[in-house]
Amino acid sequence: MADYSRVRVVSRSLVKAAGTVTPRILAVSNLDLLPRPIPSLLLCAYRKPSTGCFGDVVAIFKASLPSLLEHFFPLAGRLVYSPRSGVPEVHCDNQGAELVVGEAGVELASLDYGALGASLARIGALVQYGADVVLSVQLVSFACGGFTVAWCSNHVVMDGYGLCMLASMWSELARSGRIDTTRGGGAPSFDRSVLPRPRAAPSYSPSLSEAFTPFEGKHLVNSLTAESYCVTRLYYVEERDIAMLRARASGEGVGELRATRLEAMSAYLWKALAAVVAASGSDETCRMGWWVDGRRRLSVPGNEAAMRNYVGNVGTFALAEAAVEEIRRRPLPEVASMVREAIAARATEEHFQELMDWVEEHKGGRFVETATVGLGSPALAVTSFASFRLQTDFGFGHAALAMPMMLAGTGRLCAGFVKIVPRPGGDGSWVVSMVVWPRLAAALDSDEPRILRPVTAEYLGLKAENPCSRL
Repeated sequence: MADYSRVRVVSRSLVKAAGTVTPRILAVSNLDLLPRPIPSLLLCAYRKPSTGCFGDVVAIFKASLPSLLEHFFPLAGRLVYSPRSGVPEVHCDNQGAELVVGEAGVELASLDYGALGASLARIGALVQYGADVVLSVQLVSFACGGFTVAWCSNHVVMDGYGLCMLASMWSELARSGRIDTTRGGGAPSFDRSVLPRPRAAPSYSPSLSEAFTPFEGKHLVNSLTAESYCVTRLYYVEERDIAMLRARASGEGVGELRATRLEAMSAYLWKALAAVVAASGSDETCRMGWWVDGRRRLSVPGNEAAMRNYVGNVGTFALAEAAVEEIRRRPLPEVASMVREAIAARATEEHFQELMDWVEEHKGGRFVETATVGLGSPALAVTSFASFRLQTDFGFGHAALAMPMMLAGTGRLCAGFVKIVPRPGGDGSWVVSMVVWPRLAAALDSDEPRILRPVTAEYLGLKAENPCSRL
């Protein structure tokens, strides 16, 4: 039988930023208020180091964290709700980031990578942390000699781009002893003034109000339905298969744009979704959505570096709906063009200005993208980290797996969710996590030429020292 022993917390301490940090309050932007205030994290799993031991790993993180916090000083503060406005703000008073060290009595190879979140939860590998803690770094050793590192924060403070930046800059600091702010866009920026400010007279299109739904029970699917609607999958896609899919999704005509990797994968998934919906015979349309990073879209001469290394939330949701038969009939390049057009329509400075205005008039409420609720035609929502800088080598090799996660999961949201992450090491392959309907999962599992293949411990190079059942 598998060992279900939970993670034992060996130590839990607060680490302050080195040097002098002037206390201040960091106000969040209106774009920070769009995501729900929920724990978010980046989890990396590492093979057993070829030299040294877990104690050496802990020593590296502990020694470099104070210097890192000099660059990311708000992460040593606390998230506090203003008694006047009810809006969260970060008190940058250097109370310290949390450093947790734990040990698990199981091997990394014993985890069920198809249901990774549930598998980690069963052994308590992600330690709960206070709602006011801005950064909790959690190091957990496993019986095989491998270990995990989780960078945990709150979505109000930063998005997935920020988590990837944090890990990458910490990797540089651990290996070289410094963060080179003269390249790569400069130092991390928490300056909210680089974003558009709400206009004195807010203005936005009616469609923007329709794009959001109050995050309240009466507007959501009931909990029993939400718990039973989906299955989880963790796939990998080889670089050669991404290239093949991109070639198939690119038009051959003169002047036609070549599909990006994301556009090609989205077109493939949209056609798969349309085929499943058509087989069910219950809906005439289906939808695809994408969370779009706005950093490049909001860059103007003079603020490129600040936007490139901006730590906060700069995202919006693009949505497209089309007839099922249209998606099935159209060739892959035309569907990829539909993806491109849908994303481009949201990737504008005016759209982000309208978002700022809309939030200004709805402060204090909690909202969610309407398409993700699970009402209306089936919707598949994609988040891609594939273009983000992500370095995971801290001196003991690249991570075997890097995966952004939400501790709260999808809750009572009943859309399909897809997350695309580059495999650490830069070989061009992807890891793709999904929370989708059983019929779509079955279709993707059996689709030829098997573009999506299940992630296993063997694929990740996590060889079991003592064979045991999957957790």
